[in-house]
Amino acid sequence: MQFFPFATTIMKNNAFPIVIAITVGILILTGVLLARGVLNLSSNEGGGTFQRVSAEAILNKSAPAFALTDLDGKVYSSEMFKGKNVVLFFNEGLRCYPACWNAMVALGGDERFRTADTAAFSVVVDSTGEWERAREKVPELQQVNVLFDKDKSVSRAFGMLDVPSSMHKGSLLGHTYVVIDKKGIVRSIIDDPRMGTLNDQIAEEISKL
Repeated sequence: MQFFPFATTIMKNNAFPIVIAITVGILILTGVLLARGVLNLSSNEGGGTFQRVSAEAILNKSAPAFALTDLDGKVYSSEMFKGKNVVLFFNEGLRCYPACWNAMVALGGDERFRTADTAAFSVVVDSTGEWERAREKVPELQQVNVLFDKDKSVSRAFGMLDVPSSMHKGSLLGHTYVVIDKKGIVRSIIDDPRMGTLNDQIAEEISKL
């Protein structure tokens, strides 16, 4: 007991039951506050709290405004996509091998998503440097139309950090396709915990628009 002087003092003064009662009370209070939304344990990289958005909340509504850059620094915004069907594939990026790699390459190389009225992009939170190095070693990755969401702000706005396919909910993307129509309305959200290549299913969704 000499290694735990605080615990020894508690036992000698018969205060152990009181400590247990207080601890249980704190845990219960914390649970109530979390349930009511008063206490938020999630925070972004800047240190502030943020409001979580579920993917279902944006379905059949105007897509959140966004602006993302490609490897060359070109900005792609929601405004420039008006009049065009857009597929945004939110995924873990380079850390997700081979599933995400295969899906990104397949999406980027599919002519059905490279037409006058349809475009498809893979949205990742990797750094541009990581992608430059990866593309040098794996030429197939050059087919990927990759856009970077380094601060995860767009992913949060779309609710992509809390989807079922995410293995690190609240902090990393999963494997989710978002289909936006020509008016900027989110028409379909396909989350795939199995992390497959769903080009045919995506093409079918677009054909309904």
